[in-house]
Amino acid sequence: MFNWYEVSLPFKIKKLALILNIETATKNCSVSISKSDETIALKELNDGNYSHAEKLHELIKQVVLEAKIELSNLNAIAVSKGPGSYTGLRIGVSAAKGLCFALDIPLISVNTLQSLALSISIDKGYKIPLLDARRMEVYSQVFSNKTEMIREVSAEIITSDSFSDYLNDQKVYFLGDGAEKCKEIITHENAIFIAGKFPSAKEMSAISYEKFKKNDFEDVAYFEPFYLKEFIGGISKK
Repeated sequence: MFNWYEVSLPFKIKKLALILNIETATKNCSVSISKSDETIALKELNDGNYSHAEKLHELIKQVVLEAKIELSNLNAIAVSKGPGSYTGLRIGVSAAKGLCFALDIPLISVNTLQSLALSISIDKGYKIPLLDARRMEVYSQVFSNKTEMIREVSAEIITSDSFSDYLNDQKVYFLGDGAEKCKEIITHENAIFIAGKFPSAKEMSAISYEKFKKNDFEDVAYFEPFYLKEFIGGISKK
């Protein structure tokens, strides 16, 4: 296993690591290599379709080449654990577990909504990442301006009163692919909607490194994504 250490201050040792981060919870298929908490290579594809099965392994090859490393240099694999697309999560987790088995390195799971919340910086107020969960339902979580968790992940039907406790207190920044359909329903003056944000492997780097330092790893054999809701398959039109 490829490990190295850097003495940054007297008597203080900082553990460094190369981590492959995989994000497939939404239509954004995203892969990065991080050196500790710094993203050093990133490849993403968001073409409006769930093309993860065809593109994920190619993106992994591309980031490894860009980072100028070998897969054997990796210290861990991190994967977005959900909530999100059932199929997307299955593809990402299967790829991550396969690499962990092949390389004999640990698996790290990252909360999809937490990494999405890290994609914006605010001085005051709340961050509420929203992922589309069909019809008027979303997966959501509430964070402080410093991305500290205030409320756990939940699946909820959006109404005009949704998140009113937070909106009546301070500005609330909504982001993610579930934010657009909420814009016409949540009309509070403190509601701010940020377009074009998807979970990305770029923001996974800081989270995966913190977990790596704490040896906060998953059981590769038994780990399953956090679906939040049971999968409901579509009805065949044939």
